[in-house]
Amino acid sequence: MGAVEDYNFVFKVVLVGESGVGKTNLLSRFTRNEFNHDSRTTIGVEFSTRTVLLGTAAVKAQIWDTAGLERYRAITSAYYRGAVGALVVFDITKHQTYEAVERWLKELYDHAEATIVVMLVGNKTDLAQAREVPAEEAKMFADSKGLLFAETSALDSTNVEQAFETVLKGRCSGPRGASLSEAGGFMPPREPPPTRGPPRHGASFSLSRSPGSGRV
Repeated sequence: MGAVEDYNFVFKVVLVGESGVGKTNLLSRFTRNEFNHDSRTTIGVEFSTRTVLLGTAAVKAQIWDTAGLERYRAITSAYYRGAVGALVVFDITKHQTYEAVERWLKELYDHAEATIVVMLVGNKTDLAQAREVPAEEAKMFADSKGLLFAETSALDSTNVEQAFETVLKGRCSGPRGASLSEAGGFMPPREPPPTRGPPRHGASFSLSRSPGSGRV
């Protein structure tokens, strides 16, 4: 997908997840092809844009980052308003950030539109030697919730482009529950994902456990 000047649509995509999982660098890698090794948490919502081609349509992707507000539970419904897609990000080297995914999904479904396209993203695959969250465990969880799934590295660009493109394309069509491996390519879920209705207030989400993982 090449960058273009004019655009036909504006699509808002939000990044959510615990502080330090790499949301800001995912944003900067996709929109500016930059990675900041010394990025510091800033307070306040910010966004960057990039215009891309989806088929024959030029789409201005507006990527929003919580910029540290998640540390203070200060994200408001305005952050989610109008979003057509969301990347729920965790750090594959910190299992506690994966455990927090269920809370982020609940908040997302409480505030976002029912038609929002959601992708679960395990970031920092460049640190695979320190992995605490098995890819298969995360994929099983994504399958059970009807989410797209990808593992990415903002540092070396692995799957970053593809992850954002897939969410943007999914705004119009595309299978939910597909996954993107480090090697590239999408795999369908093992079974059809459950139909998602309107956002559910007070819904609970449980994380899948892979055999022998020893983690919740």
